[in-house]
Formats: sequence, structure tokens, C-alpha cells
Amino acid sequence: MTDSAFQDYYPDEFSHCYGCGRLNAHGLQLKSHWEGDESVALFQPEEKHMAVPGFVYGGLIASLIDCHCTGTAAAAAYREQGRAMDTEPGLRFVTASLHVDYLAPTPLASQLEVRGIVTEITPKKVVVDARVMADGKVCAKGRVVAVPLPKSMALKITGKK
Repeated sequence: MTDSAFQDYYPDEFSHCYGCGRLNAHGLQLKSHWEGDESVALFQPEEKHMAVPGFVYGGLIASLIDCHCTGTAAAAAYREQGRAMDTEPGLRFVTASLHVDYLAPTPLASQLEVRGIVTEITPKKVVVDARVMADGKVCAKGRVVAVPLPKSMALKITGKK
């Protein structure tokens, strides 16, 4: 894996997401990296992420898939353009569609591994398929269609045109 996570390259004004924002002290602070052509993130659930005793809340799994895939989309767009993630203009993606299939109960005590693969990339969207595993077993699969951050959102967040 690379040293810096995809999310570490987000400018401060885009680093407040509950799932992956490094500046959100109460968030998950998910960190995604390339491992060859796959992206990977590791996450250790805590008791507060419980659905029922011993198992992870499904919303947490959806959040992990969502944030991992939007981070992967940004990293893939930089790769597609032959650019490093610290170059301007910055690329930030948001979720246009999120689909999750829960395949097995996800144990709370296990470290979760989220892996993503880009299945489509165009100037208007990046599609990433992901799987969440615990102890080597796939517990959930998901697909995210990520789109570039709309200019209207960027303007509201940064105040820049």
C-alpha cells in the first residue's frame, strides 16, 4: 500500500465527511490506498458500531463502502489523467448511487477489509464495485456510482468560483 491515503489529499474544506474526513473527530476516518489495481481500506469496528450484540450495524457497512468508493473514484480519476493526487485542480467525488447487498452477518470483533475495483471511468462518473470482508469471508458487496463534486456544492463549501 502507499504511504498516504486517498483521503489525506482532500483539501481541509472537503475533509469533514463522517465516513472519511480526517478533520471529523467523531467520524470513522476511513483511509483507502491502492494495492495494485484494487483499493483497500481496513477498519476496526467498535462497540458503538453494533447492530445486535456481536455484529456490525448495516449502516456502518454502507458508510464504509460509500466513502471507500468515492475515495477510490477520486484516486482513479487522478490515475486516468496521469496526475498525482496533490496536483491542481483538485478532484473530489460524491455519491450519485449506492447499492449494498448484505451477504452474511458481519462480526463486530473482526477487523474489516474493504476492497474496491473500478469497473467504469468516464469524465462524468466513476463506478466502483466493493466488497467488505471479515476474517477472509465476504460479508457485503456494494456498487457506487461516483460523480465529480458539483460546482454548486464546491462554491457553497469554499466560497470560491
